Amino acid sequence: MFNKLMAIGNVGRDPEMRFTPSGKPVTSFSLATNRFFTASDGERRKETEWFNIVAWNRLAETCNQFLTKGQQVYVEGEMRTRTWEGQDGQKRSRVEVHANRVIFLDRRAVSALPEGEAPEFEEAQEAIEPEELPF
Repeated sequence: MFNKLMAIGNVGRDPEMRFTPSGKPVTSFSLATNRFFTASDGERRKETEWFNIVAWNRLAETCNQFLTKGQQVYVEGEMRTRTWEGQDGQKRSRVEVHANRVIFLDRRAVSALPEGEAPEFEEAQEAIEPEELPF
């Protein structure tokens, strides 16, 4: 099987970083991608698709430090469905992209990086146990 998502879009909200009980950093942010097309009536239209992005460890720290709302990024990762029981007892689920690569595409993001650091960050995915999730 193969599970890989590649998307270029704009950060929809400033990243939020938290820590698991064992101290692993995890950062989440939203990513908006746009698709432009011409409808059957000849009108030009735009559709926006939203993705929930989750980054772990060093990649989480880097995204939290350098990403801000509106920046354009390339994200590569795996689609995962997280399920939990809400406070009301109802089962809930959410599809997330667990990022293993983030490339900053905006000039302003690249200029904010420390001298000599490449604007591409990659993190090897390791198994995360459900009890490690801080949310």
